[in-house]
Amino acid sequence: MVNKPLQWHCAFQAILQIELEEDQDCLQFLKEYNLTEKPLRIDTLVVKKIPGQAVRKNIGRIFRQYNVMEYKGPGDYLSVNDFYKVMGYTGVLQSNTKREQEIRPDDLTVSFIGFHYPRKLIGFLKARYSAGVEEVFPGIYYVSGLMFPTQVVVQNQLSKLENIWLSRLCGNLGRQDDIEVLAKEYKGKDKDPLYSAAMDLIVRANWNVYEEGIEMCDALNELFAEKMEKSKQEWKAEAKAEGKAEGKAEGIAEAILAFLDHLGDVPAGLRRHVLSQKNLEVLNKWFEIAIKSDTVRTFRQNTGL
Repeated sequence: MVNKPLQWHCAFQAILQIELEEDQDCLQFLKEYNLTEKPLRIDTLVVKKIPGQAVRKNIGRIFRQYNVMEYKGPGDYLSVNDFYKVMGYTGVLQSNTKREQEIRPDDLTVSFIGFHYPRKLIGFLKARYSAGVEEVFPGIYYVSGLMFPTQVVVQNQLSKLENIWLSRLCGNLGRQDDIEVLAKEYKGKDKDPLYSAAMDLIVRANWNVYEEGIEMCDALNELFAEKMEKSKQEWKAEAKAEGKAEGKAEGIAEAILAFLDHLGDVPAGLRRHVLSQKNLEVLNKWFEIAIKSDTVRTFRQNTGL
């Protein structure tokens, strides 16, 4: 699998809209919303198009007019500092207007979304603010006694029936209970950019299921092969662009080695040979071979190195 950082936030943006798609006509999603003229961004701001209209989805029941969303990927955690940062940003959103209380404080909510229950943060809020914490839906906790109505959404506690996508935005999915369920939901929606973005990330994050050789149905094999090819092409375009920008043979050589490193151990001699090559035509040919290779050995055989 192509060794690129997993962009959890991009998939979250897509899945958030998937989860709330039954209310999409009345909601506006503003990604990385600038709170001021200078970069001061929150993950997502969800704005109701029609004031007062209720949102049906469980993660949106708390919503008012302006809804600040803070998301943490599976490897991160929600800290006390995150709490103050987001509350501060929400205060900036309320106050940074032309007229006083143009955005009323009662029209704001805050949502913290993470994969694990933030026990330390919840304990702090209870001790510091005597906050009340109530689980109103599986994995969805309302926190009372704070400046703004607040909810904490714990992904690994969400209903896998109600929150099919958000509950599975992680890298340790099971084949039958998770990936096959998502593949079924994904069927017929592969042209939808939201579903495609979500599935791209989830497949990449769970590539081990495919690499371990676990028996899968034809549909899943095709899905993983399709996403792998797409990742290769995206990586190829990025690497070529980087090499072109550098205008040097070293850029293409480094791109070749970056791909080979993911396929397996690259012998020191092969690494030196690739780095010493200065002929751009040869390097470009090697690059094409690297992209199509499944192992370092295949690459060496096809290049004669």
